[in-house]
Amino acid sequence: MLPVVAVLAAAALVVALLLRPDPAPAPAASGSGSCAQAVRLVVTPELADVLGDALGDSVPSGDGCVTVTLTAEQPLQTVANLSALTAERLPHLWIPDSSLWVARAAPAPVVLERVGAVASSPVVVATSREAVDALGWGAQPPTWGQAMTSGRPVAVPDLRSSTEGIAALAAVRASLGGGDDAENAVVQTVLAASRGEVPTHEAAVQAASSGASDAPLVPLREQEVFAVNRGQEAPALVAVYPADGSPSLDYPVVRVTVEGREVPAEAVDAVVEALGTPATVEAVRRTGFRAAAGADLAGAGGQSGVQPGAPADLVLSREEVESLMARLSSLAKPSRLLAVVDVSTSMEAAAGPGQTRITLARDATKSALALFPDEASIGLWVFATELTDTTDWAEVVPIRGLTDDSAGAPHRQVLAAALDSLPDRLSGGGTSLYDTTLGAVRAAREAYDPDFVSTVVLITDGRNEDSTSVSLDDLVATLQGEADPDRPVRVVAIGVGPDADNAALQRIAEATGGSAYSADDPNDLQTVLFDALRRRG
Repeated sequence: MLPVVAVLAAAALVVALLLRPDPAPAPAASGSGSCAQAVRLVVTPELADVLGDALGDSVPSGDGCVTVTLTAEQPLQTVANLSALTAERLPHLWIPDSSLWVARAAPAPVVLERVGAVASSPVVVATSREAVDALGWGAQPPTWGQAMTSGRPVAVPDLRSSTEGIAALAAVRASLGGGDDAENAVVQTVLAASRGEVPTHEAAVQAASSGASDAPLVPLREQEVFAVNRGQEAPALVAVYPADGSPSLDYPVVRVTVEGREVPAEAVDAVVEALGTPATVEAVRRTGFRAAAGADLAGAGGQSGVQPGAPADLVLSREEVESLMARLSSLAKPSRLLAVVDVSTSMEAAAGPGQTRITLARDATKSALALFPDEASIGLWVFATELTDTTDWAEVVPIRGLTDDSAGAPHRQVLAAALDSLPDRLSGGGTSLYDTTLGAVRAAREAYDPDFVSTVVLITDGRNEDSTSVSLDDLVATLQGEADPDRPVRVVAIGVGPDADNAALQRIAEATGGSAYSADDPNDLQTVLFDALRRRG
């Protein structure tokens, strides 16, 4: 099921992104050579492998070379990181799937400058060949409005992170002429997905690939259709190009400049030049992307499921997208979240060069904070055995609205400062997992507001070390026994590192209807936390 709250809670981050217009992200390549300079390149996941192979660990620069460290990352996550990470951890170059993420991701003192593009891919409606034939779309393609209001189930992607999902819905609204009727048609599509009346995006792609004549419709980038069909004797998916044109993803190359960071411009220029070489461009095109200018697609036609010629470009205006997102946002309950972070001794363990588990937790939670709209309410606890005279946890900041006054400052600002202080809050104690979990769930339920979705996000690297605490069996039974359907509180539990008791976290999460995640490599904590928050509803 695609929960409306999880889909739309960060709508404010997406509104300005689409005027034109998925395994978890992980490092795709890491440079470790002895070149004089190193450049960090962050790339939207669908381009990471091909660019990693094309660039390798280094590129030539003058008489020497430049080391390239390439990381795959969803654009939404990069937007948050640009506001939260320190200068030395920010990328030097960024390739999102749309240049219009840049309009939302330019916080001072970070300066973003488009310096090129590596690819393009139009947004299409994907389904099975049998469905296309049954709908009669082979001879006469529909408009966006006709496609999405045909009565056929539409699998809406995660709108907080899917550029093609928002682009498709905005195209539908424009196709239907705008206004209330058009917006209501789009809203009904999203609500049908949230109620489970259509399959999830992933299940829909699989269903369409099976060749069913009643396959659902899936808004996808053209390149994904090409990738699904690669190596097939007949296309598993077919791209339908609506008659009124397609919004385009344009994959810009963005230079990220921040004060206080010394990397010669020539080093960054060398990577930009390498991204634009004929060999790199050809490697990208072989994977199903069009050239940046939208030229004919190499390898299209036949079993590929996509057409060689570029479709007409459908340009979406700022007003269209803002109007759509305002309508959708009105349906969503904001989040009421209590973050509970382990500050036991083990969180001081090293987790990569210059990092510990607690500093990674600090950076990940600060990046996540940037995802939440002002309507959210968030609080912060820390925990370890005997942290106070009476409890194993301590409230750092209470649950409050992010725009509320908190000691003379906006609560968002106070919360960010509290997250910065996490490394200084390490205790000499062990992990009191069970008592803290029960206390946090009870506190969140006591502060329950029916206009919000209530969640406890628990981040720990260990297992329960409190011999006087409630047992795991008793904790699970208590959580189940105290569950109140009128005041639901879900636990999202995240185990960090190899020592986390992931089996216990899974039982705790399941007892509340929540979910458990494992970040075996502590450096993956940020990625795991983003995914957990995206699905917390």
